[in-house]
Amino acid sequence: MTLTIDRDLPEIAPAPTFSSHLQHLLFGRVSTIFALLLIIIFVAVAVLAPLIAPYDPLQQSFLAINKGASAQHWLGTDQFGRDVLSRMIYGSRNSLIFGLVSPLLAAAFGTTLGVTAGFFGGTLDRLVSRLIDILLAFPELLLAIIIAAVLGGGFWNIVSVITVAFIPGFARVARASTLSVKQEPYVEAAIAAGVRTPVIIFRHVVPNIAAPIVVLMTLWVASAIRLEAALSFLGIGTQPPNPSWGNIIRDGLNNMFGSSWPIISAGCAITCVVLAFNLLGDAVRDVLDPETAS
Repeated sequence: MTLTIDRDLPEIAPAPTFSSHLQHLLFGRVSTIFALLLIIIFVAVAVLAPLIAPYDPLQQSFLAINKGASAQHWLGTDQFGRDVLSRMIYGSRNSLIFGLVSPLLAAAFGTTLGVTAGFFGGTLDRLVSRLIDILLAFPELLLAIIIAAVLGGGFWNIVSVITVAFIPGFARVARASTLSVKQEPYVEAAIAAGVRTPVIIFRHVVPNIAAPIVVLMTLWVASAIRLEAALSFLGIGTQPPNPSWGNIIRDGLNNMFGSSWPIISAGCAITCVVLAFNLLGDAVRDVLDPETAS
């Protein structure tokens, strides 16, 4: 008896790898490519600010007050004669640093708090849960205003304010994910085998809850930028004369009829950066979400 092979059968395509899926989602959409390019441009501008800024952002000139857009001042000047474009370039540093550092710190502290509460449970879990519920009862902006009013301005004070405002969200997501992963057979097997608790947490729990944390951190970079701009606009964020997109808008509002360029330029910059990070966050969510990744 001989076996015959039908060579006309269609070949089964190999399953797409994670790298190919990531490349497709990040570079297969025009919106995501636009968001990446925009983020790269703003980061490059912030890093190269001393080289590309045409003027000192703090330099005042009585002869250049409220000048319109021209070849010398592309975005005009403000009520103190300062070049708006230079202040926008230097202001991107503060806004992007706060937007990137604060969510990263909040993710670290919030994940630690949530994993500890979810894994050990008991009284610790109840105390952490009540603390998270209390903090979540306040809107992020209101909580940030309360803390900033106590701590005052300053770089690390604002970083601390935004970090504390975002910690409850990360802690809740990390706790819920830990409670789910804790019931998995491989975690129970590790516990039964006598593996030490820190090893179980860092080897089995944290890697399996990293996806929602990364997605949340990516999306909240945009929220951190908006929050810093709001605090600076209210006068409790980046303190003058240091430029920030938020206090540029505040200064422009006080001089709205003299020159509208500060409001327009800073508002457009905040809008573009927030939109870019939101689009990038959506793409990262699609990559790491098992339902959309399949």
